[in-house]
Amino acid sequence: MLSLPRQKSIELLYREHRAWLKDWLRVRLGCPQYAADLAQDTFVRLIQAKQGATEAVKLKAPRAYLRVIAHGLMVDHWRRADLERAYAEGLASRPEDFEPSPEHRLMVLEVLLRLDALLGRLKPRMREVFILVHIDNCTLAEVAERLSLSRATVERDLAAAMRHCYQQVFENVPLGEPVHG
Repeated sequence: MLSLPRQKSIELLYREHRAWLKDWLRVRLGCPQYAADLAQDTFVRLIQAKQGATEAVKLKAPRAYLRVIAHGLMVDHWRRADLERAYAEGLASRPEDFEPSPEHRLMVLEVLLRLDALLGRLKPRMREVFILVHIDNCTLAEVAERLSLSRATVERDLAAAMRHCYQQVFENVPLGEPVHG
């Protein structure tokens, strides 16, 4: 439950800036319904934050604070749309008799989104090494040659990527800074 001062802070932010945020999102998204949803999600994110809303009210520019949160939600939306589009294209290349159920499609999309979030925190080269080994089934020697790296560097990058994924999946380590080595 929110403390009373924190609840009042969020209510104040909502009353003073919701319409502006919705308009700001509508211009960027081109869809008033989705803009309204995303504006609402921005405030939900504030409610779920440990501190956020109280500091946002005290800030000299609370709209900038809201804009940062909303922009992150827009990026998540676009990333999800890209993944959904790629998945649909992949399904279109399958035989006609292969049509997964809506539940299966949703489950696969959720796994793809989780994997994208996990790999998105890695340094680009680490991500590429991980994908080449685990998705494209390349050997370490093939990856080293393809990326013009030593095998030891490929092994180190792969180990760091695997450690990151393991921690996220099995140890519930919160996502922090991107992994750099």
